[in-house]
Amino acid sequence: MRAGVVREGGLDSLSPDAVQTLLAVPADGRPRTIHLDDLGDYRVLVRQDADRLGITALPLHNAGSLLRTLALVSLGLVLLAVLAAVLITRWVVVRALQPLHRVSATATQVSTLNLEHGEVQLPQRVAARDAEPTSEVGQVGHALNHLLTTVESALMARQQSESRVRRFVADASHELRNPLASIRGWAELTRHGREDLPPTTARALERIDAESARMGVLVDELLLLARLDADQELDLKPVDAVAATLDAVTDARASAPHHQWLLNLPDQPVEVMADPMRLAQVLANVASNARKHTPPGTTVQVEARVAEPGWAEVSITDDGPGVPVEIRDRVFERFARADAARAHADEPSTGLGLSIVKALVEAMGGSVRLSSEPGRTQFALRLRQAEPSS
Repeated sequence: MRAGVVREGGLDSLSPDAVQTLLAVPADGRPRTIHLDDLGDYRVLVRQDADRLGITALPLHNAGSLLRTLALVSLGLVLLAVLAAVLITRWVVVRALQPLHRVSATATQVSTLNLEHGEVQLPQRVAARDAEPTSEVGQVGHALNHLLTTVESALMARQQSESRVRRFVADASHELRNPLASIRGWAELTRHGREDLPPTTARALERIDAESARMGVLVDELLLLARLDADQELDLKPVDAVAATLDAVTDARASAPHHQWLLNLPDQPVEVMADPMRLAQVLANVASNARKHTPPGTTVQVEARVAEPGWAEVSITDDGPGVPVEIRDRVFERFARADAARAHADEPSTGLGLSIVKALVEAMGGSVRLSSEPGRTQFALRLRQAEPSS
């Protein structure tokens, strides 16, 4: 029997243990994997020919290295193919979605426009190349253009209607001032001789005088709102908010002596950019609101302070019953009034006071907010501070 390992230098003899391991392999002609000490794993095929036993064994080390190399190469090729497929798919998808992105950008631009009031124009449109009805994206773009055209037409109609209403209110208010002045003048002339008139006639003249005065206030307020709607600019200049607040509270205390008025004002002036006459009107309206809608004995605290750099705040807080829930969200709307049974003042409200407050404060570049609950109602007016004089 001859056994050995074929190497580049010739035939090396096998160890007795390796020979015994080879001889233990069944001679059935089927390949098997065995481990030979000091030689590693081999793939063995044993055949029995008559009186001759043939054993052939091939090392698996090189085959394993080759398989690992092939596996790594295959894995690398698969990864490259997947990466290429991802990049190509992304490029195709991005290119296909570019028209949709342009349509979305147009819709986003329109969504940022202020369409609540005033003259509105919608110049934004989807480009013609993205509005061809021959494709799905083109159909979306075409529909969006049609929608924008319809909305623009509706907004223009609304603007024209609002302009006509504003002109009517302004003209009517202006024209009503003269006859109202005449009515009040004639009512005033009769004041000195009312002691000679029958009681019913004297009472009627008193009511004419009072109602004409109230109508005069209403006409002036409507005329002011019409002018503010027309974006009439105010005469803004540095105004001491502390002094204006003190004057408003002094007047309110004289009108409502049964309320408890508390002041919290800084020692130094707080100058804000405002129209002096309109700021006084705003503070008077808010103080009057606290007086009219709270019972006697209510405590009203008024504070003026620098809220944050560049902004001053005047707040009027009362411990009354609070703003009714049904009008809390629309308290700054025109003619928004609570149930008359809730009012605590003798004179009726026009429902325009707080809407004038909001319109004037915003015209002066500020803002007004309301927070209300039973036992605490606060109106906070925020105005921009005046630049310090150099």
